[in-house]
Amino acid sequence: MVILPLLWLAGPSVPKNARVSSDSFRQGARRSKALRPVRPVLVLLTFYLLLQPIANSQLKQVKRVVVFYELGLSSPAVALIDREMRATLEDSRYQIELYPEYLETTLFDDPVDQQEFRESYIRKYQRRRPDLIIALGPSPVRFMLDSHEKFFAGIPIVFGGTSEPQADNPALDSHFTGCWEMFEPSKTLDVALRLQPGSRHIVVVGGVSSFDKHLEAIYRESLHNYEASLDFIYLTELDMPSLLERLKRLPDHTIVLYTHMGMDAKGTRYIGASQAGPMVAGTANAPVFGPSDVDLGHGEVGGYLESFAKEGKIVGGIAIRILNGERPQDVPIVRGANAYMFDWRVLKRWGFRESDLPPGSAVLFRPSSFWDRTKWIWVAALLATLGLSILVLYLRLKRAKDRQMGLSGMLITAQEKERSRLASEIHDDFRQRLALLALGLENAEEAIGASPDEAVQQMHQLLNSAGEIGADLHTLSHRLHSSTLEALGLVPGISALCKEFSVQQGVEVDFLSDNIPGSVHPGVALCIFRIVQEGLRNLKKHSSATKAQVRLRGTTGKLFVSVRDEGIGFDVRELKKKEGLGIRSMEERVSLLGGRFEIHSEPGKGTRIEAWVRSPTEIEAGNTMTLYRMDGGAN
Repeated sequence: MVILPLLWLAGPSVPKNARVSSDSFRQGARRSKALRPVRPVLVLLTFYLLLQPIANSQLKQVKRVVVFYELGLSSPAVALIDREMRATLEDSRYQIELYPEYLETTLFDDPVDQQEFRESYIRKYQRRRPDLIIALGPSPVRFMLDSHEKFFAGIPIVFGGTSEPQADNPALDSHFTGCWEMFEPSKTLDVALRLQPGSRHIVVVGGVSSFDKHLEAIYRESLHNYEASLDFIYLTELDMPSLLERLKRLPDHTIVLYTHMGMDAKGTRYIGASQAGPMVAGTANAPVFGPSDVDLGHGEVGGYLESFAKEGKIVGGIAIRILNGERPQDVPIVRGANAYMFDWRVLKRWGFRESDLPPGSAVLFRPSSFWDRTKWIWVAALLATLGLSILVLYLRLKRAKDRQMGLSGMLITAQEKERSRLASEIHDDFRQRLALLALGLENAEEAIGASPDEAVQQMHQLLNSAGEIGADLHTLSHRLHSSTLEALGLVPGISALCKEFSVQQGVEVDFLSDNIPGSVHPGVALCIFRIVQEGLRNLKKHSSATKAQVRLRGTTGKLFVSVRDEGIGFDVRELKKKEGLGIRSMEERVSLLGGRFEIHSEPGKGTRIEAWVRSPTEIEAGNTMTLYRMDGGAN
């Protein structure tokens, strides 16, 4: 069946018989051109036919379920049962087709009308038999009891939406299972007396419809044992205006038990949960306790309530078990779908304490806490903060790495320049001076025989020259590395540096030290020495100052050093635009030791360099080794 459309979509083939007339060929071409617009549709149809067997193999098996309702979905109780039942059935492994039918016994209460409904449903489903019937309400249950053997034989029936007495305590056969409703007002009264101790008056409010009277009978029977100790008043035969007037003037220490009001004494109909109940709770000057969960949220306190939501889940669960193959007689009938439920707002209105509620009570309509209202905002803010922190950390590490690489490059360049300078100085200065010294020695040797006195004079001059060369070599060595620092320690080393600088550069340096340990870690001492050395060098080069102060002070766990002058100063913000190695090397040295480095300066107000370095016991060996590597040409 699929091949033919595909061959047709391919268009006319070239005829094998060469004698086919050109007219026939042109007619075939015109037909092909005329069919081009419909080819996309035919392609889609072909693919649909190809995929149809696969799709059918993935479809769920269909199960048909007829639901007979006592009332329509305008009833809050029916709507709640229906919603939870359908939600439960959606989890079935079958594709369930629901066929809802409504008896509407409050609108069509004439037995003749109800009999006509029954006959029409029997005719409707005789030739389209369902896999399961759900009866929700006393009338649907009685309908199934009267007709299932004759008209719905073999079809399992799940019931709900009614109590056993309301359905006339029927004798069920093996085709029935479900959930009986159980109203237990005695448990609600016990909770009410616990919440409001000292209560003496119990007012029971209800209507005159058949369901109203049914609930009133249940309340009278359940509360009979309390009549000896409490004063009971049944307001169940009044019209709504008269009832509301009575509820406005109830005596103190009163508890109101609302049953249901589907119709008042004048025949006015109400929806019990959403119309009559809110009027009763809003008017009464005493707390009102309701019968079911659909009444909650309209001003009633709550109690041990018939939970229609729970009942809907139970009915749906039993229906799934039957559809899965279990027999009705093997599924136990559930009696009661009750729970302790309360309205938080009404508890607060009457001053009731949650601690007096039974354990496991559900307290609804509680306002969300500040955390509940804002927790996702906090989570989002935390994630954003965490992300930004990670980003900042990454940027800082990257900047530090880039800075380290830049400093390393500058150090290498400085090392090369220093080596070049040293090589030039040794070659141009010391080499020439040594050559002159050697020449002088040769001359002195020649003059010894001819003129001893002149030879002696030359030797003295040569000795002076050799001494000068030695002194200059010492100065050069000291610039590279202070032997005094290693031999005598930090304070003598810096003191010698300051004196030598004063003599050589003509700048008066005032050096003071305080509370410096006798032994300082070599790496820390070298760091402080280089800071002072570089600070004095910058002072001479840039500040035009004639005096300087160097301070070295020991504090708890730290060493502090400062180099200060009263020169021309500069704008510290301009440092970022310059690429000088001296200040960057000082910062890097202090950073490697976990210290802090600062420069304070203003134009015309001098400059102050300060550094705090951690105590030697807290310095990692790796960082001090790095300082030694930096010292191999940073100057």
